[in-house]
Formats: sequence, structure tokens, C-alpha cells
Amino acid sequence: MPVIELSSISKHYEMGQQLIKAVDSLDLSLDYNEYVVFIGSSGSGKSTLMNIIGCLDTPTSGRYVLNGHDVSGLDDNELADIRNQEIGFIFQNFNLLPRASALKNVMQPLIYRGLSLAERKSEAERVLERVGLADRADHLPNQLSGGQRQRVAIARALVTRPSILLADEPTGNLDSQTTTEILALFDELHSDGQTIVLVTHEPDVAKHGGRVIRLKDGKIVEDYGQQPARSTH
Repeated sequence: MPVIELSSISKHYEMGQQLIKAVDSLDLSLDYNEYVVFIGSSGSGKSTLMNIIGCLDTPTSGRYVLNGHDVSGLDDNELADIRNQEIGFIFQNFNLLPRASALKNVMQPLIYRGLSLAERKSEAERVLERVGLADRADHLPNQLSGGQRQRVAIARALVTRPSILLADEPTGNLDSQTTTEILALFDELHSDGQTIVLVTHEPDVAKHGGRVIRLKDGKIVEDYGQQPARSTH
């Protein structure tokens, strides 16, 4: 069973007399443990598609099945529940709480899980260690480098053990050396079995995906094919 199945998904906006087809009758199936990159220029529809996949937005028409759940017609509260259960988000601007330590930032998504404080702390420490930041748990975001902040954001995305990791231009604010390090971490997570969907406009970043999907005018114009899932051994 695919983790993501989109059938005839469209997202249209009205701007005055003009109808904007941000995503136009798109079909797509993504499997577990795929590392998929969406690439396209500004206005290609990749951000809109990312928002639909991430349950941040609903399609105008079409059907979206995420990990066996039809989420096409859910209301905002139901979508929020699905996001918290199924999806880990990583953003270009990190979106960390400035007055909270790395540990507390990572613990944040678990508040809605009904876990005890000790359980939340233990899970957060586990993923901070996974991203190489166990020794920075007590640091505030402004005491961390850009790369370290993005690692905290990745740990926060991983802490709920999501079905998919959604990364929107995750290296957009990083220098080339740090970009290399963060992409190496994504490669490791994928090798561990994590399904990753990454959005970028940079061809060098796109090369890291096992499958690269190019979007233009809300449609898929190229799909560089599904690669066999990497061995986890």
C-alpha cells in the first residue's frame, strides 16, 4: 500500500476574473521509504502540492489517501490530528520557539500525545542524539548555528515517529558546507527507513532524492522514476 495516493488532485484560486490552477488534476503515488524531491520554479505548484500533502491545505477537487486514511474531506481539526500523527515538518526558517531550549522545542509536538513529562523528555533526548545534538539539549536557538538549528528542527519533526518527513526548502538558509551536512543526515534517515518528501528549486539538492519529480504550471512534467528502497542493512 502506498503511503501517499493522490487521484485527480486540483487546487484552484480565483484572482479577479482569472482562475489560477495552482495544482491541475494531478495523479501521484509515493511508496514507503521513498526519498522524493519535488523541484520546479516559483509558481510551478510545488509549494501548493506540499501543503496539500502536509494536510495544511485541502484540494479543490480530487482524492488524497495518506497512510490508508482518506483525508480529502476532513475539517481543520481532523487535519490537525492527522498532521500530528502522520507528518513531520521541516521548514526553511526552522520555526523554533526562541525562548525554549533545543530539548523543549523537540518535546513540543508530544504535548498533544498524552505522554508524561518523563516520556516526552526521553523521546526528545532520543532524537536529539540521533541528529548529533545530545550535547546541545539545553541551548537556546540563538546559541546554535544555522545547521544546529536545522538539526533541532529535524529532531522535532522525527519525535512523533511520523509516516513521512516533509522538508520545504530545508537548506535554503544554510551555507554550502552546512547544506552538505544536512543532506547527509537526510540520506542517513532514509537509509533507516524514513519516507522523505523534499521541496527545492536547487538541482544540486534534488540530486539526493531517489526519485525527482519536476512540476510546471501545476502538473508533473518529469518523474525520474521510483528507485528500489535502499537496504537498511
